[in-house]
Amino acid sequence: MKRFTLEFDTRGDSDVINLSKLLTGHSADLAGIGLLHLFAIGSTCAITTVEYEQGLIQHDLRQIMQNLVPDDAFYHHEATWNDDNGHSHLRSALVGPGVTIPFENGKLLTGDWQQVVFIDFDTRPRKRKVVATVIV
Repeated sequence: MKRFTLEFDTRGDSDVINLSKLLTGHSADLAGIGLLHLFAIGSTCAITTVEYEQGLIQHDLRQIMQNLVPDDAFYHHEATWNDDNGHSHLRSALVGPGVTIPFENGKLLTGDWQQVVFIDFDTRPRKRKVVATVIV
């Protein structure tokens, strides 16, 4: 088993980072046949797979999240902590903090249009970390 960390800055507000691009620099860590587990550190972010296409990333994903968990609704979390990110925590919980992806000989076994993405649902820019665990 191996472990490495991806670190990057986000803009917040449903900023989507293409982790597939960041992971290409770790092909040596993905030698042989195994599983890569990615886990987002934080309670206002998530990891999933999606086609990294601007219409989907910039508009559709934001719209579906706004429909499901509006940013302008009342959240008890915000009343408790006097902050503005109750919706961020709920969106994170819906999508989830991690994914497991098979790999072979340095390549993730994802579909042609399937990229691994990190989504920052928080209301402000953040420094983020993703823990990657390689199981061979």
